Amino acid sequence: MDKLKMHSSDLTQRNIDAIAELLPTVVTETLNADGKPVRAVDFEALRQELSDHVVEGPQERYQLDWPGKRAAAFAANAPIAKTLRPVRDESVDFDTTKNLFIEGDNLDALKLLQEPYLGKIKLIYIDPPYNTGNDYVYEDDFAESSADYLARSGQKSETGDRLVANTEANGRFHSDWLSMMYSRLKLARGLLTEDGVIIAAIGDHEHANLRVLLDQVFGADNFISDVVWQGGRKNDSRYVSNGADYMLIYAKNETRLSELGVRWREPKVGLETALTQAASIWTARKSDEDAANQWKAWLKNKKAAGEITDAVARYDQLQPGTGRPMSTYRDITWPGRGGAIYEVLHPVTGKPVSFPKTGWRFKKDEMDRRIAAGRIWFGEDESTIPRGIIFLDETSDQVAISVFEQDRKAASTDMRNLMGEIVFENPKDRRVLARWLRLVTGGAKDAVVLDFFAGSGSTGHAVMDLNAADGGHRRYILVQVDEPVDHPHYDTIASIARERLRRAGAQAQETAGLIGADLDFGFRSLYVATTNMADTLAAADDLTQFALSEAVGSVKPDRTDEDLLFQVLLDWGLDLAEPITVEEVGARRVLSVADGALIACFADEVSEAVVEEIASRHPLRAVFLDAGFATDAARVNAEQVFREVSPATEVRAI
Repeated sequence: MDKLKMHSSDLTQRNIDAIAELLPTVVTETLNADGKPVRAVDFEALRQELSDHVVEGPQERYQLDWPGKRAAAFAANAPIAKTLRPVRDESVDFDTTKNLFIEGDNLDALKLLQEPYLGKIKLIYIDPPYNTGNDYVYEDDFAESSADYLARSGQKSETGDRLVANTEANGRFHSDWLSMMYSRLKLARGLLTEDGVIIAAIGDHEHANLRVLLDQVFGADNFISDVVWQGGRKNDSRYVSNGADYMLIYAKNETRLSELGVRWREPKVGLETALTQAASIWTARKSDEDAANQWKAWLKNKKAAGEITDAVARYDQLQPGTGRPMSTYRDITWPGRGGAIYEVLHPVTGKPVSFPKTGWRFKKDEMDRRIAAGRIWFGEDESTIPRGIIFLDETSDQVAISVFEQDRKAASTDMRNLMGEIVFENPKDRRVLARWLRLVTGGAKDAVVLDFFAGSGSTGHAVMDLNAADGGHRRYILVQVDEPVDHPHYDTIASIARERLRRAGAQAQETAGLIGADLDFGFRSLYVATTNMADTLAAADDLTQFALSEAVGSVKPDRTDEDLLFQVLLDWGLDLAEPITVEEVGARRVLSVADGALIACFADEVSEAVVEEIASRHPLRAVFLDAGFATDAARVNAEQVFREVSPATEVRAI
């Protein structure tokens, strides 16, 4: 039951609503004196609408602005007192896998990944919340100083509530979404390699805003394409069946891609099947004409069924004498003016063929060579301008087009079959993802792929499928917030994703057959947590030089040596997927990373024998728990051991 307002009408808001109906371009969003979002009128814009001349005002510039933009920029730069904690029980092949699954707020995760993966990600694929009024967005409140924010972020609970519904009733409906995306995109850009690419999937609600936002973050010059994915039809739509989604594609540095000669190509759908069918038709032909008719009919039927595309169907002729599928649509005239000028004689009439106004594309000796090789098609007589011949078996790949159709229902069916039940609505289509992964990383089969809106884990699934298909060693890093779900078997979306990755990995390994033994179908499970250090408001990178650390008992009591190890990896900027081995040295647990590149011992008591053994292995880095040394003398003695035995080792303590 609705309650009575018990106060008079807000005439200001009513007037603003009336102005919005008449002049929607002058209504904007702002904050009132209490810092709350309200609808407001841009009076400069209103003056211009009511004037018959250009109104003087503040200097204009091309940009996208919204309330909270500066706070979002601050959010991207503000430090956090957090770390990543490993969870072996939730992982697959923890010690050897190169894949990462991170549970937690992706803003925090992106900050933590800055040191280890700065400039190392080849492809970022994200499918963020579409901001329909029902989806969740991330609540980022950063109206405070850097020091205050650092203190607060370090004291947050392990599963702090960071999710809010961004409904249409919210006065900052678009602003909140833009702020959420802006801070994350700024961080994401730094992770890309110089030839890296980001693909952002989006729907109608924020498509225009996201395009301008990406222009600001990545630069409009780095825009590559706005791909339209027609995923289905909505016959109950009032006006138009808006069944399309979009994939905005940007390079970090398009100039660098051009310098490297990068060209994205993909196999033609149905190519091998078509070549086999053409050979069969030619072998069983009654006549060349009969074979030609059968071939055209087969192409027409297969194209209608969606089993081949126009890239194959347009090769609708069979070369006389060989039966090779060919197309005669290649233009051999000069594309402008100034082409070669000479006569070409028709092979039957012997008369000069019609001459193109712009001249020929090839010089005469090259034209003669192509005619002799059967590469030029002539009409029945000299009145037709000749064309070039292209053979289907010589053009196995094609450039991707910016519009494609793929029914989204297939992805839901695919996941239901994998999981045995419906556990996630509208998952991303792994086949579509694999296609774009192949296009972008085809020449870099060891590429690192990041998805920080991982959802059900479709990107990781696609990476494993692609590796199984071509023997690649691509790696994935997935980040998913611990958003709760109402399901009897799963607590969060993250738990659904992990289970999917387990099952998909086992399935991909079986599909890969013999090459599967050399591929990576595991993942290392981590989650964003508060710093391992107790009673400190300092940043997580507070490792001190060995002789300076005196923070005895500074580690939280519930943290393990592997927890500490991963914080060290973050602080030192080392790959979080490096292989880890655990062994006993002098009755103490010792952790070795990347075959001894880093050796750590976080025992409460570090003996001289343990220090000497670690030093004898000459690691690049060594780290100990400061509280593990009983006295200052023991600490100084350990330093001396490394100076004498392994002087190149960088030694630190926490």
